[in-house]
Amino acid sequence: MSEPERVEPLNPADLLHLVEALQQRVAELERINADLCAENERLRRRQQRQAAPFSKDAPLATPKRPGRKPGQGRFAHRSAPPPDACGILPIPVPVAASVCPHCGGELVAAESEVASITDLPMQPQAVVRHFQVSVCRCAACGRCVRGRHADLAPDQYGATAHRLGPQLLSVAHSLHYQHGVPVRRVPAILAELTGVRVTQSALTQDALRQAAGPVGDVYQTLRAGMAQAERVHTDDTGWRVGGTPAQLMVFTTPTVTVYQIRRQHRNQEVREVLPADYAGVLCSDRGKSYDAQELAAVKQQKCVCHLLRSVHDLLETKWGRGRSFGLRVQQTLREAVALWQAAQAGTAADYPMQAARLQARMTEVLRARALPDPTNQRLLDDLRWRHARGDLLRFLEDPRIEPTNNRAERALRPAVIARKVSQCSKTQPGADAHAAFASALRTAVQQGDSGTERLVHLRRSPPAPDR
Repeated sequence: MSEPERVEPLNPADLLHLVEALQQRVAELERINADLCAENERLRRRQQRQAAPFSKDAPLATPKRPGRKPGQGRFAHRSAPPPDACGILPIPVPVAASVCPHCGGELVAAESEVASITDLPMQPQAVVRHFQVSVCRCAACGRCVRGRHADLAPDQYGATAHRLGPQLLSVAHSLHYQHGVPVRRVPAILAELTGVRVTQSALTQDALRQAAGPVGDVYQTLRAGMAQAERVHTDDTGWRVGGTPAQLMVFTTPTVTVYQIRRQHRNQEVREVLPADYAGVLCSDRGKSYDAQELAAVKQQKCVCHLLRSVHDLLETKWGRGRSFGLRVQQTLREAVALWQAAQAGTAADYPMQAARLQARMTEVLRARALPDPTNQRLLDDLRWRHARGDLLRFLEDPRIEPTNNRAERALRPAVIARKVSQCSKTQPGADAHAAFASALRTAVQQGDSGTERLVHLRRSPPAPDR
């Protein structure tokens, strides 16, 4: 049996050095463990519902001052109210002092100034109109014949004789569908401002009736007219119908906006508004729904901001020569956007030649070749295919086309806010009503009208003939 190998004992100096190294390692591991525990706690708290879910963990040491900065924006004082708004005589405000309070000199009348205060009445009262409806009975058949009035519905009698007017209901729907107020809070706001008591169910039932009536007719007209637009911007965001995931889509132009809520977002849902033979230009992101074979004949402009973001994320993971491809794509896209902006401002010199130069440079950057990096290769293949279709720099060919999809993203912001403060839609009819009202109200604002006045006009318009 062989003897075990003897281990020479360490001298005190080596032992002390080993202990110090182990202590340093333990301190480093403790620091790493503390950082990981803090990160774990931060992520765990972020998943929970917080009072301020969008607050930053560490505020800036030198934050910017609030408000507009000098030289930015339009500065204007509040203008005087129109003369017809002042229905009563002005209130005289004489000078109470008999001598100058500064030096004691004699005061002499110099001029008269006009000031005003615009406010709400202390006790707002709704306008209630009573109708004395005459009722006659036929002596032959015994049926009743009631008096008719333009503001009274034919079935407004009995249990439904007392109803809310079009102005009040239009304001309620505008608060909910245009300004994002949850429908459960609208009755309290109306009671506070007008003194009228209304229930949430009454507003919901009226919205469903209007969505199946005049508002729905306008909505269908807007949907049908979208296919005739020269340029349409589209985007989508998450929604819920009855607690299940859905998609809210928007199709917008400078004058018309159409919303649509469906369970899925595929090319089938896109073609409900824009057919496969759409002759205009579709501005969108790089979603797979727009790259379907069914929409291959539709001219498209991909959002340059989305492309630049993808290139930026790619460059964050590259170094050395692996960044050259992304940098060339990034520089070309930025120069193209700068040229388009100069063309809009009227400062672009020799625009056709510069646009052709950028087109040729993009073609050279995206030429077919094998790149050593696989992620660069995937980006090259994707962008080369889109550039061959003209979807990258189409805005240089026609400066009327916008290079970004910001118009559609702005149209989605009210829906995103409404999603945060409400439960989206409980039923599909409710989702359809939301799409119809939101489309009609935003279109009215785009056309320079008041959303409330547009809804009042639709209520008072004669019903459309049966189709």
